[in-house]
Amino acid sequence: MKPHVLLVVTSLMSIVLMSFHIAEDIVLGFAGGGESNLFGIAILAFYICGALLWSDRRWGLVILLLGAILALTIPILHMQGAGVGVKRTEGAYFFVWTLYALGMTGMFGIVLSTRALWSTRGARRAVAT
Repeated sequence: MKPHVLLVVTSLMSIVLMSFHIAEDIVLGFAGGGESNLFGIAILAFYICGALLWSDRRWGLVILLLGAILALTIPILHMQGAGVGVKRTEGAYFFVWTLYALGMTGMFGIVLSTRALWSTRGARRAVAT
């Protein structure tokens, strides 16, 4: 599979997993529902535009890199201190699985977007000479 396609698919997977995670945070009581979630929706909408509309541009790749860093940061923040925070509730397994999957797609997205940004740097240098 081409690296560009892998990057777009990985970004879309991260977006789906982040939306599951936000919903689980609300259901399990870690975050309150309300108008503050509109900010999260805006971030995910910007991320999906970066993946589907702007992934062939340099600044679109920067958006994908920032989204991948965000996806990797979510499990890191939840694993600090008291741990995940859920013990034996019904949604605990899916919540923890979502954290692990977000970490994996985030790390893979960082690798792919960094590689794509690096290759566009070389292409720009070749055009300049």
